[in-house]
Amino acid sequence: MPSPIRSLRVRMASTLLALFVVVAVFLAGIWATLFGLLTIVGFRPATWPATILTVVLLGVIGYAEYKQRDTIEALAGARPIDPDAESELERITTRIAAQLDVPKPTIAIADRHAPEAMAVGFRPSNIHLVISSGALDSLETTAELEAVVAHELAHVANRDAMVMTAVSAPVVLADGLLTRFERINDNEDNNAAFLSILTVPLGLLSLVVSFCGRCLTAHLSRERERAADRAAVGVTGSPAALATALERLDDEITATPTRDLRDAAAVSSLSILSLEPDEPEKIMLGPEGQQEPSYWWLRKRLYKLFRTHPPTPERLEWLADAERRQE
Repeated sequence: MPSPIRSLRVRMASTLLALFVVVAVFLAGIWATLFGLLTIVGFRPATWPATILTVVLLGVIGYAEYKQRDTIEALAGARPIDPDAESELERITTRIAAQLDVPKPTIAIADRHAPEAMAVGFRPSNIHLVISSGALDSLETTAELEAVVAHELAHVANRDAMVMTAVSAPVVLADGLLTRFERINDNEDNNAAFLSILTVPLGLLSLVVSFCGRCLTAHLSRERERAADRAAVGVTGSPAALATALERLDDEITATPTRDLRDAAAVSSLSILSLEPDEPEKIMLGPEGQQEPSYWWLRKRLYKLFRTHPPTPERLEWLADAERRQE
């Protein structure tokens, strides 16, 4: 029977391979569409022009998409702390960073009720550890705070921010293409019919790539969260501390008003626990409010496929098993 760590690595490797295939299909589809269009209009040979146009198109879309995103710290409303004012958090972070052999991050506090905890930044030398006041208020013991910090710094040691940004590139590019094609199709210009030759096939390709990419990226994100849990237990030596911390944070999420969770939704994928509900909001239809939305079972299934975190009960079960093995 394979070890849990080996099984985790196999699942990560297979997901990365699938994402590589999605990227290859995406690039090939864009190139083939441009090649066909150039050939139809009489441009020969079209091989190199199609290649150059593919690179330029993806470069422009990628730059536009990433440029318009605010920094995560701004989204979280975080501010760097005074080391003397948060001496315990500063001490814990310094010690765990040394244990994981990563540079000590800048610590920032987000003034929010939603229990957020995340490591922000691409390079280990430029990481900010962002923790909300709601998370600090929820954690009652030093051991629980240590477990949360260890989990987040494990993401730094594993280069998860860099990995997840890289693998999300096809989704970002596909969504960017879809957005711009929608604008073109909404435009009643005389060239709209000609442009539809380009936008229809690339739009369908982008839709498929976006869906597959989101599923695979979310799956990889769930595996990275499991790996960070294992690393945190290895650093602190206490599965129970991390389990208790997750339980307290999960209870706090349940008690947090929906409006506050929506405000924090932009950083949900980076936090130690998902800040989104376990199921999509169900709004009944019909005059009497008794009609279920169309294809509700499918919507719930897709919602779970796009979840970036493993279910909290599943994580707690693994931690309970780890605690029993220690004893």
